[in-house]
Amino acid sequence: MAGAVDLGERLEAFIATLVSEGRYPSRDNALRESVRLLEERERKLGELDAAIQEGIADADAGRVHSVDEVRALIRTRFSPPAISEAS
Repeated sequence: MAGAVDLGERLEAFIATLVSEGRYPSRDNALRESVRLLEERERKLGELDAAIQEGIADADAGRVHSVDEVRALIRTRFSPPAISEAS
């Protein structure tokens, strides 16, 4: 659905600057990119929301680890390997 879009003075000026500086060939291209980025952001927020809901469900079901367990796991995974001394 195509139609006129009123962005207000500030956003119109921003788009005009992007076009005049050659960042986008036209206002339409800049607006398409804007909507594409908005779509991507909304997708990522949806994924984040789903991950949060999964974490809440895990916590509600008792699938959690104590702070001490997590600390030990982190130390195991991210500690530098021990250096052995050769005699």
